[in-house]
Amino acid sequence: MSLQSVREHLKKFNREQDILEYEQISATVEQAAVALNVIPARIAKTLSFKDKEGNAFLVVTAGDAKVDNRKFRDEFEVKAKMLNADEVVEQTGHVIGGVCPFGLANDLPIYLDKSMKRFSTVFPACGSINSAIELTCDELMEFSGASKWVDVSKDWDEQLNDSSKYESLSK
Repeated sequence: MSLQSVREHLKKFNREQDILEYEQISATVEQAAVALNVIPARIAKTLSFKDKEGNAFLVVTAGDAKVDNRKFRDEFEVKAKMLNADEVVEQTGHVIGGVCPFGLANDLPIYLDKSMKRFSTVFPACGSINSAIELTCDELMEFSGASKWVDVSKDWDEQLNDSSKYESLSK
């Protein structure tokens, strides 16, 4: 059902046929990177948080980024508190490992972290534990309906960029 809701969502942009599905599980950043044959940093991971009122919102970061608590608090005026697995499914309609900013069960605020901007394309999941799609950062912004770009992460390698040696592990 979740993959289907993403497929329906991406149909609005004529991109539903570009969803990649795999035999192997791609639920973690590392698993997705192996399935897609790209470096983990290019996996766009979607994290689910609660705001001051307890309402859910999503932040999409690069696969190698970690949430910086101080930056997060400065941006959202709340301590970073993630939803539990049941809340994730209830709010997004997607299981952990397939959470993405498309085809959501509820209309949630979405933010994109600048850690992804160093790549020409990134790979968010598509609602299941074995799917993804390759999108430019502009497409990710448009297709997700994200509110804005934020800077709430740390520990990502600013030296990684789109030079050919980083695009694919096979090169």
